[in-house]
Amino acid sequence: MGDSYDEECDYLFKAVMIGDSAVGKSNLLSRFARDEFRLDSKPTIGVEFAYRNIRVGDKLIKAQIWDTAGQERFRAITSSYYRGALGALLVYDITRRATFENTKKWLRELREFCSSCMAIVLVGNKSDLTHSREVNEEEGKILAETEGLYFMETSAMQNLNVEDAFLQMINQIHQTTIQKSLCAKMNDKTATSNCNNLGGGKEIINIDHEVTATKQSSCCYK
Repeated sequence: MGDSYDEECDYLFKAVMIGDSAVGKSNLLSRFARDEFRLDSKPTIGVEFAYRNIRVGDKLIKAQIWDTAGQERFRAITSSYYRGALGALLVYDITRRATFENTKKWLRELREFCSSCMAIVLVGNKSDLTHSREVNEEEGKILAETEGLYFMETSAMQNLNVEDAFLQMINQIHQTTIQKSLCAKMNDKTATSNCNNLGGGKEIINIDHEVTATKQSSCCYK
């Protein structure tokens, strides 16, 4: 993996972290980006972001992760930051059932503002606090399966599955980007072929097909 900010990258991927306030989004991000954890972490004001370079195969990806405030008073500010996001970590606190119930609200918002092909990982954070657990792991798995999401439980404090959760999202964005590129090339070849068959006519008509995104399917952007 490359960690130099200035290192030239092949892709820049924007992703967002969403979920209720105090579920541990900021500590997950700081653990992933800088391998830091703070017990006295304060609520995010508005929006913050961090970068990290990740190597996937022979490609260097600069992941730009936006940490959005979970408080309602910041919703008008943060909604604009969904624009251009290709992935999301949807985080809840396994010790607070209300944060799990609210994931459906956050998911609706994601799907309203973002592409249907967005890579989304449902994250049950604070898995180290087993004595205070209010949401069973199986409940998270069922929700993720129902909604077509990836799922993982994490502990930012113990650095458990944090790296895996982010890499799952980044790898999925990368796969979707490759598929998008292949689809674009196929469309270009088809258009050129159609044009030639028409005797060099100038007009090219592209027909878009609706794409339904699930965890297992590939997405082609037009």
